[in-house]
Amino acid sequence: MIETQEARLKRMAMRSWRRGMKEMDLILGPYADAHLAKMSEERLVVFDKLLHENDQDLLPWVLGQSPAPDYLADLIGEIGSHARGRMAAG
Repeated sequence: MIETQEARLKRMAMRSWRRGMKEMDLILGPYADAHLAKMSEERLVVFDKLLHENDQDLLPWVLGQSPAPDYLADLIGEIGSHARGRMAAG
C-alpha cells in the first residue's frame, strides 16, 4: 500500500512529537509543525531519515556538541536555529 502525502505528513509530525526523549519532542515537534507542510520532496526525504536516528545522537547534533552527518548537517542547523529562536521568544 502506498502512503498518501497526507498520511506521510501526519506520520512524520507524530514521530516528531513522540520521540521517547522529551527534549527531542520539544525540539522536533514544534519544528515539524512549523515546517513540514511547506518542505520540498527532497527535504521531506532527509527529514524522514532524521526521524530514524536515535535521540541520543540527535540531541548532541542539535545542541552543537558533536557534528551531524553531512547529509543531515543543513537540516540539523535549521532545526537548532528554530529551537533557539523559540527559546529566545518564550
